[in-house]
Amino acid sequence: MIWKIVLGVVGAYVLGFVIFVATLPAPVPAPKHVDAIVALTGEEKRVDAAVSLLEDGVGKRLLITGVHKEITKDELKRVAHGGRRFDCCADMGYQAEDTQGNADEAAGWTRAHGYKSLVVVTTNYHMPRSLTEFSSEMPGVKLEPYPVESGEIDYRHWWESPRALRVLNIEYAKYLVSAVLVRLFPPKYRPALDRAALGGKVHRAS
Repeated sequence: MIWKIVLGVVGAYVLGFVIFVATLPAPVPAPKHVDAIVALTGEEKRVDAAVSLLEDGVGKRLLITGVHKEITKDELKRVAHGGRRFDCCADMGYQAEDTQGNADEAAGWTRAHGYKSLVVVTTNYHMPRSLTEFSSEMPGVKLEPYPVESGEIDYRHWWESPRALRVLNIEYAKYLVSAVLVRLFPPKYRPALDRAALGGKVHRAS
């Protein structure tokens, strides 16, 4: 009897994982206009995409959340190819150490500016959990996902890549836990899921 339960749980997990990967958000056209943009650090492509949206006038301001304390705004501008709007309208967030921290940092910044709509920029496999956390912290704010494909994962043959399987499986597990915790606990009482990041040069959170 027990082994049937175990097999059922494992089967449900595997099926859910396959569905999770198969339904990861694809790249989308840039929104016409929102109040602001939030980029979660990790791979450099996330910040590059967010800075491009800012320079194109998609949002009034940009928050880059989870920046390492040793990285300055000028350094990040150079790496992400920022322009004049970056100088005036990009804010660095140094407090977040995980995705929950990203959501908390972004929520405080959003409330301080009175924003009602955000573009959320992160890697596509990280987007489901990010939106779960952001929605929990900012239930009244409209969130527009802007997923960026990871340059470190071969999505066409992810099942053949040990790295892809590891990264996607870890993220799926974290997503499941996050989805449960946001229903059970208020944000400030929720345990952190990812103190360590999985890759990238400018990241602090993953």
